[in-house]
Amino acid sequence: MQYLHTMVRVADLDAALDFYCAKLGLAEVSRYDNQGGRFTLVFLAAPDDVALAAERKGPMVELTHNWDPEDYQGGRNFGHLAYAVEDIYAICQRLADGGVTINRPPRDGHMAFVRSPDGISIELLQKGPNLPPQEPWASMPNTGVW
Repeated sequence: MQYLHTMVRVADLDAALDFYCAKLGLAEVSRYDNQGGRFTLVFLAAPDDVALAAERKGPMVELTHNWDPEDYQGGRNFGHLAYAVEDIYAICQRLADGGVTINRPPRDGHMAFVRSPDGISIELLQKGPNLPPQEPWASMPNTGVW
C-alpha cells in the first residue's frame, strides 16, 4: 500500500492556488480539465516531494474544482493536512504577511495551524527539534478554530 493523495474540494480555484502555492509553498504538478464532467483537478506537492509526485508515486494534494457552484461546509470534519517545514516561524510569517490568519501560532516552536480559503485545516510541524520560543509567536493567542 502507498499513500497517493488527499482530495480537497475547492469553491474558488484561483483563491485555493494562491493559498496552497503562493503562500504555503506547494508546487503544481499536474492539471486536468474535464469538459464533460465540468470539473478541474489540480495536483500539488510539497517542494521535497515534487520528483516523486511527478511520477504519480508521491504524496500530493488533489484540488477538485467543480465548475458549477456548490456550498462546501465543514472542512474541519475531514481532519487536516500536515506538512513538515524547515522553519516554522518563517513560514508562519510568510503566511501572515500574505493575509493568512495563524489560527494556532507556533508558541512551542513546533506546531501551528492555518486554514485554507475553503476552511481546510493545515498543520505545520517543525522538522527536527523544536525551535526556541520566539516572539511574537510565544505570546500570541489562538484565533478562531483550527
